[in-house]
Amino acid sequence: MVQLAILGSTSRIAKDLICSLAQKHPSLALFSRRPDELAAWGREQHLPGTVQSLGYERFQDGAFDAVLNFVGSGDPARTAAIGSSILDITHEYDDLALTYLRRHPQTRYLFMSSGAAYGRTFLRPAQAYTQAEFPINGLSATDFYSVAKMYAECRHRALADAAIVDIRIFNYFSRTSDIAARFFMTDIVRAIANGEVLKVSEAPMRRDFLAPVDFAHLIDCVLRADPVNMAIDAYSKAPLEKFELLARMREEFSLRFEVVPAPPVVISTGAKPEYFSENRRAEMLGYHPTFSSIEGVVMEVRALFKQLGTVRG
Repeated sequence: MVQLAILGSTSRIAKDLICSLAQKHPSLALFSRRPDELAAWGREQHLPGTVQSLGYERFQDGAFDAVLNFVGSGDPARTAAIGSSILDITHEYDDLALTYLRRHPQTRYLFMSSGAAYGRTFLRPAQAYTQAEFPINGLSATDFYSVAKMYAECRHRALADAAIVDIRIFNYFSRTSDIAARFFMTDIVRAIANGEVLKVSEAPMRRDFLAPVDFAHLIDCVLRADPVNMAIDAYSKAPLEKFELLARMREEFSLRFEVVPAPPVVISTGAKPEYFSENRRAEMLGYHPTFSSIEGVVMEVRALFKQLGTVRG
């Protein structure tokens, strides 16, 4: 039976994956700073009894085939608030995993990186040849998250013999998303739920939203593939354009929106009009997504409102 360890198990994307993995890999060790709360959540989700919720002090004593690291802020407002601390947080838990790998060199390590590792500039989608860019003489708080991910990836490439895959996640939305968080998609969902008019700028924007089922498929592909040391970008079957998304949300869920001069927004990693990737390196590991961005978003928003007991559209 494959033994998996998940660091940062309280994050929403980790919880989505845990619910999926538990069906195929019931032997999961979930590590967090609040193991009792996580255990209670696991019981609510009816996870198998073989799923353990543990504190980080137990991590080095385990025997794992793979370690998945989800530690890091997933909320733009929180990322901006913690500032440079994200550098220390990312390094601390990455080092925890790398220390384990040095003692157990056959273990695989999946590190959840970010598209932000490319830097601030996304005037066009990332490609296989895209270089990371940082204003080295003018770093600001918006750069710390990006630098933390980039530095972790550098450490991983330096360990060429270790089975480490960095997965750069650009945009992810699911039915379990915290609609109080400051993302464009959660702003849309809040406006629908509250019957409010969403104010948007006329600036064009394209995004690629990864659906939970495709993310789980990507993780499964990495775990099944031969051990490699590389970074891959996560992607859906097709990206979407901002006004395509708004029109579809209006059609499906009666969203009301108004185009206004650009409002102040929380952009924790810098403005990115084309924040997605066309780098299909993950195909080397057998990954082929099922859903396009618009299909995944509609599916998850519909499920979210069903969970809330709210009929929309």
